[in-house]
Order: sequence, then C-alpha cells, then structure tokens
Amino acid sequence: MSVKYALSRLGYDSKVTDDFEYISKADKVIFPGVGEAENTMLYLRKRGIDKLITGLRKPVLGICLGQQLMCSYSEEGDTTCLGIFNVSVKKFLPPGKIPHMGWNSMHEIKGKLFDNINNGDFVYFVHSYYVPVCENSSALCQYLDMFSAALEKDNFYATQFHPEKSGDVGHQILKNFISL
Repeated sequence: MSVKYALSRLGYDSKVTDDFEYISKADKVIFPGVGEAENTMLYLRKRGIDKLITGLRKPVLGICLGQQLMCSYSEEGDTTCLGIFNVSVKKFLPPGKIPHMGWNSMHEIKGKLFDNINNGDFVYFVHSYYVPVCENSSALCQYLDMFSAALEKDNFYATQFHPEKSGDVGHQILKNFISL
C-alpha cells in the first residue's frame, strides 16, 4: 500500500489488484513485493499472473521482491522466477548485518528511470537477498558486495530499493516511470 500512497501524493491514481483483466488493460504496471520468493511465485503461478507479467509490452516496474522475482532464479526457497532478467538472486552472507536496511547511495546510474537523479543519491533498502551486477544493471550499490540497485531491459524496470520510501529521489524515480 505504501506504493499506492506515494503515487497518490504525486497526484496519480492507482489500484492494488491481482485481477488478470485489470492488469492486462492498465497503462503501466508496478509489481511491488514484500514477502518471500517461493510463496509469492506459487501465488503468481496459481493465478496465471506469472505468464501475464512476462508477456506485458507496457512499462512494468518491479520493486524489492518484485525485482528479485523478475530474475531467473532465487536462492530464497530454491525458486524458479519469471526469467525476465537472466540472473540469479543471491543471499547476503555474513559478516555484516543482514538484512541490509537503511539508506545507501547508488552509483553508475543509467537509463530512463534515473532522469534528474545523480550518482551518489541515497535511496532506502530493506532486503536479505540481492541481484548481482549483470548486463541489465542500471544502478549499483555497495553493501557487503556490489549489487544491482536497479535493472532495465526493454519495457521492464526494477529497483531493489523502495522508491516510495526514498524521499524526493524516490518520488522522482516514480515520476520518471509514470512518464514512460
């Protein structure tokens, strides 16, 4: 719901739904995620939403678990995911505090989500799993390892961080997505 509230603060109307037809007809789709990979993928498969998401040709934004599920595989629950991005999600390993929670800066930013955003800008993270740096990385972050803070491929965009909780920077990223 925090994504819905953030969009509302920006003046955009949105609906939280798992309705196949509504998602099919939407102008843009935001695929947020709080939870864990295995059960969420079971939920998506049961409703056919997994195939719907991978077949969309409109802008799609995955957030946090949404980004991870857009990858091919997750170590969380030994889970086969959507396969939009051909990379496997890894678990952070000690030493270090897990989950990675709090503000961290992004580097090597590029792509459409990051208009009017600067290298070094801070965004808010809460996660125990991460996407390694890959060919679709559009922003990087350093925490225990360098990882993909964001991904981009065709009409698919994804952030490991929570733009809805990332202040002005996150609001600009949401505006950039809505403007696609």
